Amino acid sequence: MSETIFTNATLILPDALMPGTLVVRGGVIAEVQPGRVESGIDLDGDYVMPGVVDVHTDNLERQVMPRIGARWPSRSAMIAHDAQCAAAGVTSVLDALCLGDLAPSEQRVRTFRDALVDLDALAHTDLLKSDHFLHLRCELPAVDMAELVDSAADHPLVRMVSLMDHTPGVGQYADLDAYRARRREEGHDPAKVEARITRLLDQRARMRTPNRDFLLGRVAGRGIALASHDDRTEQEVADNHALGIRISEFPVTLEAARAARARGMQTIAGAPNIVRGGSHSGNVSAAELVREDTVDAFASDYVPASLVEAAFLCGEQTGISLPQAIGLVTDRPAAMAGLADRGRLSPGLRADLVRVRVHGGMPVVLETWRAGKRVA
Repeated sequence: MSETIFTNATLILPDALMPGTLVVRGGVIAEVQPGRVESGIDLDGDYVMPGVVDVHTDNLERQVMPRIGARWPSRSAMIAHDAQCAAAGVTSVLDALCLGDLAPSEQRVRTFRDALVDLDALAHTDLLKSDHFLHLRCELPAVDMAELVDSAADHPLVRMVSLMDHTPGVGQYADLDAYRARRREEGHDPAKVEARITRLLDQRARMRTPNRDFLLGRVAGRGIALASHDDRTEQEVADNHALGIRISEFPVTLEAARAARARGMQTIAGAPNIVRGGSHSGNVSAAELVREDTVDAFASDYVPASLVEAAFLCGEQTGISLPQAIGLVTDRPAAMAGLADRGRLSPGLRADLVRVRVHGGMPVVLETWRAGKRVA
């Protein structure tokens, strides 16, 4: 059985930082001990943390469409996306694929269908650096949502399903004046924007409830984590909780996050919100949510590299310890996704490891190992 010894490292344990040595045998953490040994790989005092678990990333979509109108070959896009994840220290990733789209384009549906084919083809090869799973982002008002869900609900890689509603006037688009202004800035004709709002509100009235009921029935009893998306009010959280949903993903207000915590729900916040110093769309600050103890996990959303950076920044912005912050991108999202074999530097768990050096206050991922094998 192969053995690798990492020594002279600052190990980020669940509740402490420890200068020490970590021994890996057969892809599993065998020993975690204080102090330095003479043999082994000397890590120069750098941090070693567990591999990052990302429960929601849209990064594949960005590789598929690197520019508007320029679609990249899907298999090539998947490989590029995977490499970016590993380089960012993400060893387990839930690819968030959109099922149903309120935009007139069919691009997201095509990305979803292609991604299933690509993952099936690549999952059992040595070509992917990170472990990939599926997060189905289900757009409740979309006319094709039920058909798409039916095609993927039984896929063995599905770990999470989120119930989304991006209709103008709802969730993160609740402020219709702001929605109109944003569309005007993008160059859309005001009359067409109004027609779109009317059409989508009518579509929502017809499709949202039957699609929601179908979705919940289709995935019932599968052990799949269910998340609501962009919760805004206490009532929305209460309604979702009553449906059996136990995760609030990206709540847009502190009110919603507090309501989720009061009901024992878990909450996912966006790591880019921490790195940028706030929400790009004017929603609640993720740092404020952490200070209020209403965050259980960070997700990269659209930048895989944001997760390690957000965890290290979190202490400065919120006052929590580094081990606590690292837990928001490792142990806690792993548990949320049902991945009990990873997420901590503990004997018996998978040797998913990330070496990090802080330079000028910025954490830099130097190396990544998945199950003891260096992948970046």
